[in-house]
Amino acid sequence: MANPNVLSERYATETNDIFSERGKVISERELWIAVMKAQKELGVDIPTGDIAKFEATKRDVDLDLIREIEERTRHDVKAKIEAFVKVSGAGEHLHRAMTSRDLTDNVEQMQIRDASKLIFGRYISVLRHFADNARKYEDIVLVARTHHQPAQPTLLGRRFAMWTEELTLHLESFEKFIDAYPLRGIKGAVGTQFDMLTLLGDPKKVKRLEEIVAQKLGFTRTLNCPGQVYPRSLDSSLVSHLSFLGSSPENFGKTMRLMAGYELVEEGFKESQVGSTAMPYKMNTRSSERVCSFAELLKMYADGASRLAGDQWEEGDVSCSALRRVIIPDAFYTSDGLCETTLTVLNEMGAYPKVIEAELDRYLPLMATTEVLTMATQIGVGREVAHKAIKKHTVNEALRMRREGSRENRVAELLVSDPAFSSVGITKSDIEGIIADRSHFIGSAKRQIDEVAVRALDFIYRYSTESSYEPREIL
Repeated sequence: MANPNVLSERYATETNDIFSERGKVISERELWIAVMKAQKELGVDIPTGDIAKFEATKRDVDLDLIREIEERTRHDVKAKIEAFVKVSGAGEHLHRAMTSRDLTDNVEQMQIRDASKLIFGRYISVLRHFADNARKYEDIVLVARTHHQPAQPTLLGRRFAMWTEELTLHLESFEKFIDAYPLRGIKGAVGTQFDMLTLLGDPKKVKRLEEIVAQKLGFTRTLNCPGQVYPRSLDSSLVSHLSFLGSSPENFGKTMRLMAGYELVEEGFKESQVGSTAMPYKMNTRSSERVCSFAELLKMYADGASRLAGDQWEEGDVSCSALRRVIIPDAFYTSDGLCETTLTVLNEMGAYPKVIEAELDRYLPLMATTEVLTMATQIGVGREVAHKAIKKHTVNEALRMRREGSRENRVAELLVSDPAFSSVGITKSDIEGIIADRSHFIGSAKRQIDEVAVRALDFIYRYSTESSYEPREIL
């Protein structure tokens, strides 16, 4: 018995419809119908009634019949042609002057285009949720970290603005990729369109056929000179875009895991949820971990897809077939699950301001010394002299607090007792005054949140339906 695809079965939503066997057959039939309509318009004798029969039955998919014919013919495309003719009751007008790659490559591009639009929409919703949380948490001051060490104060909302901006950049790029994505077109066995030219008898008609087919299928561009297959560098570009889109949610997921470890936030934990079979008290960030796992998987797929680019012999071969059958649908399933999980965390997460404030109280005297350094240099203390004195006292005090488990921070009194500062009249009240005014430590953070939100809102308003999407219940 075949094993299920865990990405498809457990994590994906509508991407399953696009890449299902039934969905693929329907897309193939839509392509055939588009070609027949174009051929009829250009003079090929195809009865209007037969085209109508094909259209009326394009969703009547009998997968068992297709498999039965394929077992006899040992050819999947031939089986699908026979099955469609049989269910429609129409004449044998399908696939005229076409080769198998005219069907399979164009249909795969239809699937890629549709799935790309779906995933683009899901990320628009993620963008809206990021931007909403940037506003929701824009007044919570917390300890920012670099190298996972306390650095300077920031706003929790600014962290969300940081993720919002990165996602906006990649959405802008992916939007352009989708808009410019070209259809291979009906090019025949080696790309020369010999068979279609033989059927239509006029190069202008061949060109017009491609224009009609592309228009009917919703494409704005068609490749002029591919070989048997469209360039697989397009696949590499596609999966790279999907990987880039996952980078912002991955950074969000990693940061959620770190913040939750200090009890600053939680990703949401339902009453019936179990964190550990051995430790009942645990509330693991399992969804944030899943987001990170999906993002890493997308990087693996991007690496795999890069190996397809330029690897075909002469006008083409199908050595890439098995790899593409795994990477392309699975990259979309992964992106689908990543968005669903990220949206769930964004909806269910919460912050603990009291814990955040307590952490800030502990580290603020240390972090304020960057401003003390500037103040000292402005009144005549040499920068390196001041830096050396501050380093000595802050490092010693931080180590003392750790050894003793103390929350009392004596940095201010230690600094004013140092000759480097006392000799120029810096007092304890000067330093405590700096520490007391917490709001000024956040610098341009609020302005940055505002500017990022404006840029994100352009997407959110233009794609209002997509931005309103909410996730389904995840496992």
